[in-house]
Amino acid sequence: MILCAEAGQAAELGKGPQVSILAVTQAREEKGFMPAAPIKATQRALDQLGLGIGAIDAIKSHNPFAVNDIAFARAFGIDWRGMNNYGSSLIWGHPQGPTGLRGVIELIEELEMRGGGMGLFQGCAAGDSAMAVVVRVG
Repeated sequence: MILCAEAGQAAELGKGPQVSILAVTQAREEKGFMPAAPIKATQRALDQLGLGIGAIDAIKSHNPFAVNDIAFARAFGIDWRGMNNYGSSLIWGHPQGPTGLRGVIELIEELEMRGGGMGLFQGCAAGDSAMAVVVRVG
């Protein structure tokens, strides 16, 4: 379960890691080029924050096809083996709502195990659209 609250209220509750949502972006791509949509959404989030991909400590994706992660890794010049360290929708199944929330929760858990940092969850939806979410755990 994820509980969203104002910073003061979250501090009062004092449960779980303190997570800040830094950016939420969307993008569309031409039909038939769905793996490119998460790349665009991620670039928008990074641009919005004035960051490069190197500032991101952990990456999770909603990847119904392995080609999505390969295209994403190539576009950002990163090693695909550093993504989805604890599974992804290729493992859990494809439904976007449940796998999206699970991916964000696992991203937060991974960052907490690392002692904090910034994480990216990105994924495609409906064949030609995508979203990206950047969070900070600290």
